[in-house]
Amino acid sequence: MRQYIDLLQKNRDFTYLWMAQVVSLLGDWFNTIALSALVARFTDGSGIAISAFLMARFLPPLIVGPFAGVLVDRFDRKMILIYSNILRTAIVLMFLFATTPDLLWLIYVLTIAQFSISALFEPGQSAIIPSLIKREDLVIANTLTSITWSVMLALGAIIGGIVGALFGTMVALIIDAMTFALAAFFIWLIDVPPRIDTPQDDGDTDTGNLLSGLRYLRRNPATIAVMLVKGGGSLGNTDTLMTIYATEIFILGTDGQLSLGVLYSAVGFGAILGPVVLNRFNNGSIFRMSQLISIGFALAVIGWVILGGGATLILVALGLLIRAMGVSANWTYSSVILQKTVPDRYLGRVFALDLAVFQLAMVLSIIVHGGLIDLLSQQATRDAPFMNLHADSTLADSLDLFNALVTSDLAFLTFGTALISLIPLAVWLAVMPRIKRRHGTV
Repeated sequence: MRQYIDLLQKNRDFTYLWMAQVVSLLGDWFNTIALSALVARFTDGSGIAISAFLMARFLPPLIVGPFAGVLVDRFDRKMILIYSNILRTAIVLMFLFATTPDLLWLIYVLTIAQFSISALFEPGQSAIIPSLIKREDLVIANTLTSITWSVMLALGAIIGGIVGALFGTMVALIIDAMTFALAAFFIWLIDVPPRIDTPQDDGDTDTGNLLSGLRYLRRNPATIAVMLVKGGGSLGNTDTLMTIYATEIFILGTDGQLSLGVLYSAVGFGAILGPVVLNRFNNGSIFRMSQLISIGFALAVIGWVILGGGATLILVALGLLIRAMGVSANWTYSSVILQKTVPDRYLGRVFALDLAVFQLAMVLSIIVHGGLIDLLSQQATRDAPFMNLHADSTLADSLDLFNALVTSDLAFLTFGTALISLIPLAVWLAVMPRIKRRHGTV
């Protein structure tokens, strides 16, 4: 912990950037809780409506992100971060006009606009970090940003839920807007030095457009492999599975809210633990971090296997924790490798495409997992009345059998996902010799 505190104490500019991340993430979770509740209220809990709201958050970074990266590389990154927060402040305040069910469309439109702007902010933040800190501090800085995201996942959701319950949705949205305004102020305080390309610059003439960035990637296949790390670790969506396990199988609290909280906490704790533990074996070299990424992929596979065999809530939580350790570590180390190896003038486009690959994996996983769960649930509903039930069977017997069928189907789905998650691990192991030849082992 001391090394993170030292980094913040000795680096004023990075500290302001980190503070902006803290308050904006807090606002994101206020926004998520408040608007999810609003959509559910306006639509009487329609699953389609809620899914459409989630897709309105995931799709914009996938579509807009690659082009947003061009802006990050062409213009002043500090000003882009400031303007994006100011725009998000205005957009969130406009949610206050969505006060009746007939204005539900406004929530979708504004959500798309907000996360289109976020697609500009995220690669801008990742691209500006190497300009603010020393090269040897990149691992610690990126670990801190990963830990911050994980902590705010738990803390922001809890605070957002409490504020929404006590003061209402409108107050939560106003606080959300204030956090973006405060984040813009913190970034305004940052003194960003002039941008200088790293020594790895190959001298290619950069026209500053998306095609030029794609040509850079074509010449550097190892960079493409690193860009696929976040997406590879996101194959399979745990959010849907967590909801099923918590609300249908291992039910604690009203409607399984307590068990769902336990599972989300396991994910958050695992995301903190992953890079913190693996950093003990990290010497900061590109090759060592590539080795740790292979361990991260292996942890994700192990997590899926434990999740598939989860006969208790504790085992399910353990599987989610181990998987989150691997995913979080890989997110951290892939970001550091890109920051150390990609010339500064390409960083915005590379990180934007990196985020787009991650969003694509998330969207596909949500669609595939959601569809398979619905299909398996329908099959369980059809089969339950005809399997091992007798004339004297009670309703409780029928429900127990139904839950057993659902559990076995979820196990089949998670074990299948574990097999699929072996693919990015195998691909990464095949790429590592190329990384070793290019960057060595020190």
